[in-house]
Parts: sequence; C-alpha cells; structure tokens
Amino acid sequence: MLNTVSETGLLLFAHGARDARWAEPFERLQKKLAQQHAGPVRLCFLELMLPSLADAAQELVNMGCQRLLVVPIFLGRGGHIRRDLPRLIAELEESYAGVRITCADAAGENEGVLDALTAYCLEAARASL
Repeated sequence: MLNTVSETGLLLFAHGARDARWAEPFERLQKKLAQQHAGPVRLCFLELMLPSLADAAQELVNMGCQRLLVVPIFLGRGGHIRRDLPRLIAELEESYAGVRITCADAAGENEGVLDALTAYCLEAARASL
C-alpha cells in the first residue's frame, strides 16, 4: 500500500507506433520521472503498443493509488487529445469512482517544453554550421 506522499500515480500517455524503437525516448522519460516522482510512473499508449491507458491505470489502482494524473506526451491538442482521451478518461472515472483522475495538457502546449525544443533547434542549427 502506498503512503500519502506517493499515492499519486503518473500515466505518461503516448500515441504508440508499430516500430518498438519509437517508444525509446518515452521509456527514458519514464525512467527519469520514476527517479524523481514519489509515486509510481507508468508509460501507456493510445494504440499499437501496450499497455493501454486502461491497463496501466488498473495497475496503479491495484497498487493503491488514490489519484491518477494522465500526462499526454503529445506536442499538440489534435483529435486524439480532444476526442479520444476525454472518452478514455471518462471510462476510467466510471471504473474507479473513488479515485481522483486528472489530466494535464498536451506536453507541447507547455511553454517550458517549447523553450526546451527551441533550445534544441538552436543547438542543432549551431552544430550544423
């Protein structure tokens, strides 16, 4: 059973792809977060890869998480974030009435993420000279 400090589970929600190598940066992100977040961190996918959001949420609830934060690792709010994700979260809320489920904005909507991408692009431009 988790203590109150660690009862929030993070669900890193990514799209998924047919090529398993596509997930490597997301797996590295999960490992980095797991070293710094007090609660459990799980990577999950919309399609083409496992686990699904539902399966990862079930695992965290089984561990005793009373709060789940879904963090969409998407650059923008396209159809998957506007339509698919709200439906999936509603299904989780129906399944886990006693669990508080919240959702962060798409990662690319955050200024800090955009600043990091800007720095990366500038670094790549300097390196190409």
